[in-house]
Amino acid sequence: MAESRINDAAAAAAFHRLINHLQRRADAQNVDLMGLAGFCRNCLADWLAEADGTMSRDEAREAIYGMPYSDWKARYQAEATPEQLARMEESIARNKASL
Repeated sequence: MAESRINDAAAAAAFHRLINHLQRRADAQNVDLMGLAGFCRNCLADWLAEADGTMSRDEAREAIYGMPYSDWKARYQAEATPEQLARMEESIARNKASL
């Protein structure tokens, strides 16, 4: 993969915009994001905690979700269908194959 030519300030601004977008679009279920793109809000939280180095996983999730993860799950997370879970598993396998 070619080296990114995106400067840090632009990357940070785009990341904040993505987080704001996902906070407004609670209808976009994590299982669907995983099935389509191979990442979800939890992945973003894990990446944030790793990059920050001082945030706990729970703190990073709260930053991504805009509320405690347990609250978001109770308010917005629907039960995943077998089809959604199958697409997610296929996508996770593609992630592993691309490493």
